Amino acid sequence: MTQANTVSVWDPLVRVFHWSLAGAFFMAYISAEEWLNVHTTAGYLVISIVVGRLLWGFIGTSHARFRDFVVGPRKTLTYIKSMVSRRHPRFLGHNPAGAVMILALLFSLAVTASLGMIMLGIEEQSGPLAGWVSAMGWHDDDIAEELHEFFANLTLFLVIFHIASALLESWFHRENLVKAMLTGRKPETTTEQ
Repeated sequence: MTQANTVSVWDPLVRVFHWSLAGAFFMAYISAEEWLNVHTTAGYLVISIVVGRLLWGFIGTSHARFRDFVVGPRKTLTYIKSMVSRRHPRFLGHNPAGAVMILALLFSLAVTASLGMIMLGIEEQSGPLAGWVSAMGWHDDDIAEELHEFFANLTLFLVIFHIASALLESWFHRENLVKAMLTGRKPETTTEQ
């Protein structure tokens, strides 16, 4: 497929957010038990990227904006039903099911990182939430730790589901979505509704 047969869909910032977030989460996840400094730095990077992506979702390029792909429950359920019957349309940008995944990942990552900062405030009396944690009188981090671990594992599950879904969608529509997220370009033909 030549460059002429493709159209620019995802801008460089969307792609940088996507791959940086994947790398930062992976680094945070594997360093959780052994390397607190690496884990903390990766966690700060995760929350920074999430905040950046949320902002870009409102002010970014057309396919980066949430209003381009977040369509509401009724249209999302209709799309998911069409997926089950294998008659779902191809979207140039993110499809409605992908929108749900993006929102779920951003939420899960934000909660995971926030709980990590709460734990850091309790255990190390440091980090951006240390003063708030101290003012709240929190001294026991057991609940925060359990929730942090739960949301980290939920995020890992969502990532695995996201990868599997992207591969399945690539196969179904005969396009390479991983390559598209690297290059920002997709085939221009679409049945978007």
